[in-house]
Amino acid sequence: MWRSPDTGDRKVSVDERRALIVEEVMRRASLQVSDICERFGVSEVTARNDLDKLEKSGKLRRTHGGAVPIARAVTVSCPDRRMNVNVEAKRAVAECAASLVSDGDTLLVDTGTTTFEFVQLLNDKNDLTIVTSDLSIASFADSNLPRAQILLLGGMLRKNHRYATGDITTGVMDSLFVDRAFLATDSFSPEGGFTTDHVGNASVKSHMLSHARERIMLMDASKVRDPGLVRFAGIDDFDIVVTDYDPEGVLSDAVTESERYVRLIVTGAE
Repeated sequence: MWRSPDTGDRKVSVDERRALIVEEVMRRASLQVSDICERFGVSEVTARNDLDKLEKSGKLRRTHGGAVPIARAVTVSCPDRRMNVNVEAKRAVAECAASLVSDGDTLLVDTGTTTFEFVQLLNDKNDLTIVTSDLSIASFADSNLPRAQILLLGGMLRKNHRYATGDITTGVMDSLFVDRAFLATDSFSPEGGFTTDHVGNASVKSHMLSHARERIMLMDASKVRDPGLVRFAGIDDFDIVVTDYDPEGVLSDAVTESERYVRLIVTGAE
């Protein structure tokens, strides 16, 4: 959601529009061409030209489909280069998840593109404690969430992925208990549950579930697919599942068949 000052129906000048773009990209840490088009009623050509001009003047850095701020650019892992895939769906899920967070909460945040998007939307929350094994999430939160404390879980870095796994990571978690855990998944299927393709990551995810009062899964509909290598949870291991839509009712059927109450939130984004 664009939170720049409301200009009403007044047509803004080119310079004012570009200043608002810079302000918004600094606030959100990433901005898409489609956001600019929707906010100002301009074409994609105009939006891209604005971003090109701002990059040349050193105000931001262009990415595929959008821009990020230079001063707050975050190095992302190999799989997290998918940040520009299913952007609107991930953002809708992240916005819904952020609405579930209250001031003063302690949070466990899993590695992933949707969880990264989620953390970017916590800037209006106060007195948070964010615990994560993901270096990119921790770095962003440290630089951009001045009212949050960050606890970075140690451990063995997965090569080229910028998140920690292993016994040290899970061992640190054994001494923690938080209000809410926000997890991501590589895939979900009725027969396989929630799965990931990395054994070490599965262990960290399982530990997160056992060290939180409320467990929340963040996933866009593309994750409803064939199982990955390692199962880390079933649908009844969560209290809430947030998704953009539910293909063929797979998630709603799973929730209905669960042995305990699970709340399914479908944002309706497509």
